[in-house]
Amino acid sequence: MSEAMAPRHAAPRPRTLAFALPIGLAVTALGALWALAEVPAPAPVEQPVPAVAMHLPPVDVEATVAADPCADAAVQAALAAGDDPATIAAFGGGEAFRAAVAAGNAPCISLSDPDRLWVVVNKARPLAPDFTPTGLVDTRLQTTTTARSVLAAPADAINALAGALSDAGAGVLGMNNGYRSYGMQENTYSQHVAATGQRAADEVSARPGYSEHQTGLALDVVSCSNGCGGIRAFGGTSESDWVNAHAWEYGYIVRYLDGTTPITGYSPEPWHLRYIGPELASAYNAGGYTTLEQFFGLPAAPDYVG
Repeated sequence: MSEAMAPRHAAPRPRTLAFALPIGLAVTALGALWALAEVPAPAPVEQPVPAVAMHLPPVDVEATVAADPCADAAVQAALAAGDDPATIAAFGGGEAFRAAVAAGNAPCISLSDPDRLWVVVNKARPLAPDFTPTGLVDTRLQTTTTARSVLAAPADAINALAGALSDAGAGVLGMNNGYRSYGMQENTYSQHVAATGQRAADEVSARPGYSEHQTGLALDVVSCSNGCGGIRAFGGTSESDWVNAHAWEYGYIVRYLDGTTPITGYSPEPWHLRYIGPELASAYNAGGYTTLEQFFGLPAAPDYVG
């Protein structure tokens, strides 16, 4: 066989090289591991706190717990004694009382109790037909009707109010009527319906059982500077202006102000005063409220239900 025809084979790898390569790789790997072991791990990097989170106030768990004022012994004692001013004081004053009631945090206070200063009577909150307040007395004001009585506290307050008004040179305050029974209101309302129809009557007169006059806490006033006028002549007088500015100082509010018809359902009545006591009237005035519904967080009642 000639040399050109002889098969070619790769030269065999030396045995020393076969052993040297794996050993070299192993040594290299061990060296790398040794180096890694000697290099300290990098310190953890503190992540920045978002700017919004940095400004969040801490949560005061105790401050979120609402206290129940009705559990207070002083509140319970005042309610049991029928002492409304003491009850309001035990709540922490007029604004604290209002806030608790409006928030639904005063289950011991009923805005439907006609024997309380804070009763709310409107077209959705009637009185019982047979309800009659106890302790009615006549005021010292000149009166243009036979309905000259209210409860004692409102009577004292309107007497003082009328005296202060006169001393201020704002005229002479008289009274058109105070307490009206269910039967008397029935007659008054019927007269309005006969004269103008029910729809128009509902804007100026309460249906029997729905009148604040039945509580003994409401009255209508008139100007008596030059003889006593009617209630509809009261607005715009010096007496009306003074009453609107100062009634709250004596525990009264003007119940049906201009612009409140969508809430009360009644046309403005600058002559209609409602007694709620000095503590509540002060909170009412300070808060800029214009209706008792807003004051106590009640829904508007512009229409009768049913």
